[in-house]
Amino acid sequence: MAAASLASSPITQVSQVPTQTNLGQPNLLTRLHLDLRGRRFTVDRETIMNLPESVLLCLFPNGLVLSRQSGISEGGDNDDDEEVYGVDFDPDCFSYVLMFFKNSADAFYGTENSPGLFAAQQHLIDGSPSPDLGPSPSQNPLLTKQAIIVLREELEYFSIPPKDTAAATDEHGIANTALIDVKRKCGGYLLEKRNIFTALQRNVHKENNIAEQHLIDMLCMSGFDREDEWGYRAIEPNRCCISSIALVLLKTGIVHHPAGPNNEPRVAVDYNQMATAQKLLLFWRKPARKCWWDGIEIEIQDGEGATQQMKLWARRVWTLELSLVRCSAYSRRLAITGVSLVGR
Repeated sequence: MAAASLASSPITQVSQVPTQTNLGQPNLLTRLHLDLRGRRFTVDRETIMNLPESVLLCLFPNGLVLSRQSGISEGGDNDDDEEVYGVDFDPDCFSYVLMFFKNSADAFYGTENSPGLFAAQQHLIDGSPSPDLGPSPSQNPLLTKQAIIVLREELEYFSIPPKDTAAATDEHGIANTALIDVKRKCGGYLLEKRNIFTALQRNVHKENNIAEQHLIDMLCMSGFDREDEWGYRAIEPNRCCISSIALVLLKTGIVHHPAGPNNEPRVAVDYNQMATAQKLLLFWRKPARKCWWDGIEIEIQDGEGATQQMKLWARRVWTLELSLVRCSAYSRRLAITGVSLVGR
């Protein structure tokens, strides 16, 4: 099972030299110790493997070794003695993603104290084949797994102040204090624009791009709302770049009503919505990207309180992906202690 999961993942597994005591199989790590910009996380390996592939590529752009390396620590089989991987990724964003996936999995698969939605819709899998659910309902991942839409934006912005201002660069192209202040204020302006679809809808109106309008409509039919905001949004340190991510549950068309008089589950299926949701399966393990330029006029105040009008350009890159949460990755409870997320 582990080998199949690794084969379908973008994470690179480096071949290890087998030890004399275990010549047939590599010793897979059960936990990963990560240092995200100074914050430590200890995360269950299966939890890492369950994350969206687009996020994994941001976390480990050069690949990740999932097998214990010979001589990597002095602790032998003690998982707590593994080396710490340094990761250049926003720790608050990482926490947001982990918690959303954990809460979604708990709601779908249930916990020790309460059953989840999966138990209530089990009869859809065990029942007779339906042409609306596919030839074999048990093979429909939307019935057996929690589906999450992952939408990320990488926004790189460029400030163009008027020529008659103090904001400028020196002969070496280094920004002076006034220009740095302008960039900081422009970043703050963009950071406050948290609505997901405003910029793309503005581009639709400007270019009359039917494909972009179709993208917005599809996302809003599948789980987003047109007034939704980014779930997490922050300026990257020492860069004119803003990273944003939004996670929503996919609307599969399976509707859970209150239990009946004998506490029996009542589940209805909207087959039209199910058909729409199945289109999103095209993005499962196949992230799609869209890039466009967005130019606007804004007003900011300089250090003396005077208003400046300037052009602000932004290069936006969207990554869209569907993630299917597997039960095995969340069959064990996650405990949070300080800044450490540990799989138990």
